Amino acid sequence: MEYDLIVVGAGHAGVEAILIAEKFNLKVLLITGDFDKIASMPCNPSIGGPAKGIVVREIDALGGVMGRVADATALQVKMLNSSRGPAVQSLRIQSDKIEYSKMMKKIIFDNKKINKVEGIVEKLIIKNNECQGVQLNNKIKYFSKKVILTLGTYMSSLTFQGSSKKSEGPDGAKTSSGISEQFKDIGLEMFRLKTGTPPRILKSSINFKKAKEELGDDKKLSFSYMTEKFIPINQQVSCWLIHSNNKTHKVVSDNLNKSGIYNKTFEGIGPRYCPSFEDKIVRFSEMPRHQIFLEPESKHLETIYLQGFSTSMPKDIQEKMVRSLPGLEDAQFSKYAYAIEYEAINPLQMNHDLSSKKIKNLYTAGQINGTSGYEEAACQGLIAGINACLSIKKQPPLILGRDEAYIGVLIDDLVLKGTDEPYRLLTSRAEYRLLLRNDNAEDRLKKYAIKYKLISKEEIEKFNNQIILEKQLFDFLKKTKVNLNSEFFEKINKTHNFKLKEGTTLFNLLKRPDFNSDLINDYFDFYKNIDFRIKNHVLIEIKFEGYINKEKENALKNKKLEKNIIPKNLDYNLVDSMASEAKEKLNKIQPKTVGMASRISGINPSDIQMLLFYLRKINKLR
Repeated sequence: MEYDLIVVGAGHAGVEAILIAEKFNLKVLLITGDFDKIASMPCNPSIGGPAKGIVVREIDALGGVMGRVADATALQVKMLNSSRGPAVQSLRIQSDKIEYSKMMKKIIFDNKKINKVEGIVEKLIIKNNECQGVQLNNKIKYFSKKVILTLGTYMSSLTFQGSSKKSEGPDGAKTSSGISEQFKDIGLEMFRLKTGTPPRILKSSINFKKAKEELGDDKKLSFSYMTEKFIPINQQVSCWLIHSNNKTHKVVSDNLNKSGIYNKTFEGIGPRYCPSFEDKIVRFSEMPRHQIFLEPESKHLETIYLQGFSTSMPKDIQEKMVRSLPGLEDAQFSKYAYAIEYEAINPLQMNHDLSSKKIKNLYTAGQINGTSGYEEAACQGLIAGINACLSIKKQPPLILGRDEAYIGVLIDDLVLKGTDEPYRLLTSRAEYRLLLRNDNAEDRLKKYAIKYKLISKEEIEKFNNQIILEKQLFDFLKKTKVNLNSEFFEKINKTHNFKLKEGTTLFNLLKRPDFNSDLINDYFDFYKNIDFRIKNHVLIEIKFEGYINKEKENALKNKKLEKNIIPKNLDYNLVDSMASEAKEKLNKIQPKTVGMASRISGINPSDIQMLLFYLRKINKLR
């Protein structure tokens, strides 16, 4: 059986890869171990968060599905960092994990153009370092022009609870070692990573009176611009906040030798930015308490997820830890916490289109590339799917710049800097984060979705109308004046700390950081009737115009280095006066441009200068 493209795995990366690939009118096949675990949430029951929420907006702008499904299955919607600047504001949705997976499965199965097989891939069919398909553990073979691996944490995975160790994936799923062993034989560099998940507690056993209620937002917020049905505040569920205490910390400290991290059971490296609870106690010993959020998992479940309380302690110690927390003194466990260790590929062995440097026609996406999180996985699946299809059609790949998308930042970081721990996307990783905001994902990326025909005519029409409305709103604000004798003028002087002494335009008023823009709704019907999302976007563009333009200038300057192409397989040992470490890294990674070379960890400006001198010397510099 032959296909254009095979996607292995149906987690958050796999579903985006197969659904975007189908839009290219190719013959595609999805292979996954368990149809009932399509897009499952084995860890936190949420989508979005700092930086991650913007990634989901970008996925939606490019034609992906994560945002729409998250919107449709939301339990709570909240804009994080709303009191801070727009560069760090990001949407987070508390998801119904059952409904989310169920809806994704329905989308996959309703699409008759997608061929589906339930089975475990034992190995890839590779000849002369060229991937030609896959072989299942029942020896059935499927051939294809391209293969995308989205194996998540299922490669040679082990789960841990104290001294107990099992060969399994998340939630007891089957694991496979065939592909990781095959990669090692080929010479791919692999490494082991670790992550974990906290306990799930029965809601009925928790005294919520001892916790602080965390509500959602009473606004029309969504990941997808196509979403038109919003969950009202009175239908949103609450999350809850508690803190650990001295008793909790003592239980952990007294039993550190029973944790897989500290009794050296683990080989893998855990995530720095989402450590296990025992790791927090050791690394931040000066902290008297730590935040723990109580989050509902589904309207179909009576379980509460303890966000911030992952652990690999044995079950009896977990019980003591949890029951030391306020409101959880009588906690009943639905599921105990566990840690999981798995194989990943050193991402320095990938190209920017997520293809393998070593194995032709092979693409990888998600946690197999050393990342953490559903959102990081989904965006890689989307890009791998697009680029595998473009390659089949003999078209250039889609490579997003660091000034275009957080997706571009993530992939660029992986390919040029690598990682030695589960990579998590943070706003601090983006040097142009004021350009990569939650509100402007469509403006940045919709052009690619239109170019590659990844969205419907309805979506294109809505986007074009959005652009028209944005322009009309800008024009309205610039032309509409606030007169000295108007009621609006008097209202401003009464309700604000500043006093207007002369007439001005609404545009100039909005430039003031101390002006309450909501006041315009009361006096101007045109402004009041504009969609909240469009108003928010235009307001940010006006208030931060100077800063935004400055970042655009900086991005343009740095792009000049991207035009300086480096010859393929350049021997950097020939570059005079370059540091030995720089030569070693550049020879290994083989960046395609001087701009890429400048972003590799350990490469100094002086090394780049020597490289530029050398390229001029051999007449290879534009």
